Order: sequence, then structure tokens, then C-alpha cells
Amino acid sequence: YGWIIRYLHANGASMFFLCLFMHVGRGLYYGSFTFLETWNIGILLLFAVMATAFMGYVLPWGQMSFWGATVITNLLSAIPYIGTSLVEWIWGGFSVDKATLTRFFAFHFILPFVVTALVIVHLLFLHETGSNNPSGMSSDTDKIPFHPYFTIKDILGLMILMLLLMTLVLFMPDLLGDPDNYTPA
Repeated sequence: YGWIIRYLHANGASMFFLCLFMHVGRGLYYGSFTFLETWNIGILLLFAVMATAFMGYVLPWGQMSFWGATVITNLLSAIPYIGTSLVEWIWGGFSVDKATLTRFFAFHFILPFVVTALVIVHLLFLHETGSNNPSGMSSDTDKIPFHPYFTIKDILGLMILMLLLMTLVLFMPDLLGDPDNYTPA
């Protein structure tokens, strides 16, 4: 049953990004960017999650993975003075090879711990500033308790996301993948 773990991980990452982009969009819509500390940590968190996903995208070592790693890491060569050396250091040689794959696997494992730490800091800042709401008011008069109302809403949302993920994994596991990534690099 290793295939189900692989497809849960790959398609779950896509669903995670869908939720992440909706979260950022909601933050933009409600003006959450005015809380600078919370917003800036959130942006760092977004970049860390994108880096983690990029490292994971390279790991299947298909054609799309290989060329994605080659093109994206080559963008660093545009940095003056140190760009070329930085790219060779990331690659572990003069081209994307097995050393690159080993490094990306290590980073793909380590970066989620960095993401977790950033999430904790993000939540701490959110606790300090308070979250935004659709009305834009901070009055205590119309508040409703978190439990059971928001708990039920969150559980329902989680169940719907799990149903969508399992449907995707069990019936259309390759829908979000690129066919060229099945050709070995």
C-alpha cells in the first residue's frame, strides 16, 4: 500500500496549497496585512512551505523534476559574485545529480520543522493582535463561543477536505501530476 501513501502525500500537498492560497486571499480581503508582525511571519511561512514543496517535487526524479530543479536552481546564478558558486554548492557538483537529490531530500525532511516553528510564532503574533473578522469590528457584544459552533464548522470542513482528498487519491491519483514526471531522469 505504498502507492496510497505516495499519492496522499503528493495530492495532499496540492490541497494544502489550495487551503494556503485561500488563507492568504482571505487575509488580503479582510486587510490582515495591517498586522505587520503576523503578516510578515505568514509571508516567511509561505516561502518556507514553497521551498519544502519544491524540494519534494524534485524527489520523484522524473524529467519534470530534473528540469524543474535545473531551471529553478539556475535562477540563483543571477546573484552577483556568488551566484555560480552558490548553484554549484546546492547541486553538489557541476550539474543536477544524485548529490543534489540527497541534499533536496534532507532539506525536504528538515524544512517542515522550520515551518512548524514559524507556525507557532505566527499563532503567537495572531494571539497578540487578534484575528480579523468579516464585520471588521472588535466589539465583544456579538461574539459567539468557539465551541461548539466553530468546532463543528471546522470538523465539517476537515471532513469535506478529507473526502475530496480520498476521492482524488483513489479515483484520479495522477490528475494533478505531470505525465513527463514518470519518465526517469
